[in-house]
Amino acid sequence: MIAETSMKGLESFQLGGWDYFAFIAYFVILSMIGYWAGRRKKSKSDDYFLAGRSLPWYVVGSSFIASNISSEHFIGMVGAAFMLGICAALFEWGNILSFSILIWFFIPFLLASKVFTAPEFMERRFNPTLRNVFAIVTVITNVLAFLAGVLYGGGVAIQKLFGWDLWFAVTVLAIAAGAWAIYGGLSSAAWADVFTVIVMVAGGMTVTILGLQSLSPDHSVVDGFKTVIERNQAENGVWAEAVAQNVQNIVPGEETYNRLSVIQPATHQLIPWSSLILITFTVSIWYNVINQFMIQRVLGAKSMYHARMGIVFAGYMKILLPVIVVLPGLILFARNPEILKLPWAQVGPEADKGYIHMLQELVPLGIRGLFLAALFGAIQSTVQAVLNSTATIFTLDIYKPMFRPTASEKNLVWTGRVAAIAFLALAILLALLIARLGGGLFDYVQTLYAFFAPPFGAIFLLGILFRRINGQGASVGVLLGFLATIAIKLALHLEYIHGPVADWLAPFGNQAVVSWLVAVAACVIVSLLTPAPRPEQVTDDLTFNWRKLNIFADLGRHWYTHVLLWWTLFVLIVGGLMLLFSGIWL
Repeated sequence: MIAETSMKGLESFQLGGWDYFAFIAYFVILSMIGYWAGRRKKSKSDDYFLAGRSLPWYVVGSSFIASNISSEHFIGMVGAAFMLGICAALFEWGNILSFSILIWFFIPFLLASKVFTAPEFMERRFNPTLRNVFAIVTVITNVLAFLAGVLYGGGVAIQKLFGWDLWFAVTVLAIAAGAWAIYGGLSSAAWADVFTVIVMVAGGMTVTILGLQSLSPDHSVVDGFKTVIERNQAENGVWAEAVAQNVQNIVPGEETYNRLSVIQPATHQLIPWSSLILITFTVSIWYNVINQFMIQRVLGAKSMYHARMGIVFAGYMKILLPVIVVLPGLILFARNPEILKLPWAQVGPEADKGYIHMLQELVPLGIRGLFLAALFGAIQSTVQAVLNSTATIFTLDIYKPMFRPTASEKNLVWTGRVAAIAFLALAILLALLIARLGGGLFDYVQTLYAFFAPPFGAIFLLGILFRRINGQGASVGVLLGFLATIAIKLALHLEYIHGPVADWLAPFGNQAVVSWLVAVAACVIVSLLTPAPRPEQVTDDLTFNWRKLNIFADLGRHWYTHVLLWWTLFVLIVGGLMLLFSGIWL
């Protein structure tokens, strides 16, 4: 039996000379890249906000992934995997459909439209009111869900590691992470992300390998993985007791729970099977296609080929990410199942500290600095991405159209920088409030996604597919979609609904499905009952024209660089992994 150590009593975290060297070297190299990429003249908004549309595919893909990975993953997703098992990997593997749609349909469409921002598209397709609403909601979501959540997760990590005050930790992170995004815009952030991804993968893989070795008497990674699988099957011992104690908290109404299956009952609190298909349309399309801080990387690509191959590259990174941010959660359960026997309200916060606990206990002096660089890289890349995109939307979709339509290019760049500083300061304050909410960080962030995303995902999809959809229908669809989710949450809170219905509606994934369906129905009905859109609102660069949309253009000159080849391999690998962890084999 391997001797496992309790999570209590591991409060100190020492660093050696090589650790300081590794971390300082990372920061110096990152600063050099940020300065080099951002040194070019940025008097034009196209240069500052879209990197002059000059990014190659490896920068597009690296920045797309680096913007996505944050403390939410290293802290929150590891905690979610510890609590709920392998199903957390679906937040990575489940992007297969939205990535495929983005590669084959949305990229040709979005690049042809020549837009700067998603709200700009909303105005051209629907009306100025919807542009304003979407812009304001996007700014709120970015600051509340992304910036505040990322800074809080990073602050918790530093607090746990070094005993710093949470306020001080969050503030230092915010300033250090946001500096280059404010200085150099998208170009600085995107090029720095290439180096950041390399460091994140190296640091994350180091912790995973050491965790697997700790579960084997002879430090074998293979034997350690076998132990992880065996203990997460939870068929006996304290592992079985821990799972049995929490079945009703995880899947109300069920008697057993399979931690090694990505297919879970409809009452599952994270990934109910009922949301698996529609999650692409309820959350993923919003996150990957009309979420500005993600799609901004695609809009900055130098060509359609580079945009597409960038997303294909990001897809392969999504295959790898669970090894770095989900497997450690399974390792933590194999080592410390007693945490799951705490009262359920305490499990989330303790689980969020699990990865840092593993780092404290397993990673030796000399290479801890590499992980700290990886954690900081995850935080700074997301902060940079969100800051730049939020400043972009505020400047181009709120400030310019509402307050200063005749603003010069220089004034727009200056306004974007000031806005970024203000949003960063606000996120620091909000990050400190998250600590008082309880629950896990990953659950907090995903719950916000499930609230904001579905109505906008619905009207965007309907708007580009069907020319009869108009601004009135889209506006009513968004409004009723939000009201539906609010009504569900109030009904659950006030216990107006109970029993199986309440169990089914409690997971935020199922709430997102209801919100999306309400928005779709309202949008279609109101559009059909009101006048058709004007001709300029349904042109070929605003709606799909299947005859003119050449989805097979610019796919690569050689077979070994062809988008279709690498996309097919990506689909086959993800399909195989999901089949392996479908509950049939393990």
